[in-house]
Amino acid sequence: MSHSAANFIALKTIWIKECTRFLRIWIQTLVPPAITMTLYFVIFGSIVGERIGDMSGVGYMEFIVPGLIMMSVITNSYSNVASSFFSAKFQRNIEEMLVSPVPTAVIIAGYVGGGMARAMIVAVIVTCVSFLFADIQIAHIGYVILTVVLTSTLFCLGGLINAVYGKTFDDISIVPTFVLTPLTYLGGVFYSVSLLPEFWQKVSMANPVLYMVNGFRYGFLGQSDVSIGLAIGVLVGFNILFFAAAYYILDKGIGIRS
Repeated sequence: MSHSAANFIALKTIWIKECTRFLRIWIQTLVPPAITMTLYFVIFGSIVGERIGDMSGVGYMEFIVPGLIMMSVITNSYSNVASSFFSAKFQRNIEEMLVSPVPTAVIIAGYVGGGMARAMIVAVIVTCVSFLFADIQIAHIGYVILTVVLTSTLFCLGGLINAVYGKTFDDISIVPTFVLTPLTYLGGVFYSVSLLPEFWQKVSMANPVLYMVNGFRYGFLGQSDVSIGLAIGVLVGFNILFFAAAYYILDKGIGIRS
């Protein structure tokens, strides 16, 4: 058997294991995001949105839909890989994989693929829910797909890196609570940064989630608070950086073999 065929089998095995893991407990992994986003649509869209009116020339409900979908993608991409990889490390299963002839890149791709599968399923569910509350139009389907894939990949890699350095299960929840949640809420999900004072607009430009949300919103509405080229560039750059970091720490066995 050739190396490429063996690597493909290894990749498929890891991916199937990861997908089976979250599909087996779908009530805990797929249903909660739908319920949470429904509450967001009802409270922020229907109740608050009626008082706000239009945002950047579109209805408030239509404005927040892309951001809410992206929020669910970010959360599920990160949590799936972080919890799965840390569990494998905690149970000492990951060491067997690292000493096997499976390349490090294949291991990363398998875990990232599993996290992306969950994120994409959740994104479809949330999108279907949004049809009940808003008239959704997609202006640029290519940007929608590109942005959601790059964002999901990025946070899958982030979850993997966090799992490597995490010592306890509590360490896995620190990043979502103190990093992801603030960045997401301040990333233009519920408002346009053009409404902020000039100083806070500049501060917001340092938030990477802003580029993800606006790149995704551009795909739906054809408008963005930032340059779409810059948004894609930021996503690609962070993906390269995070993949390089994940590859290095896994290849060296940092936090696992020590």
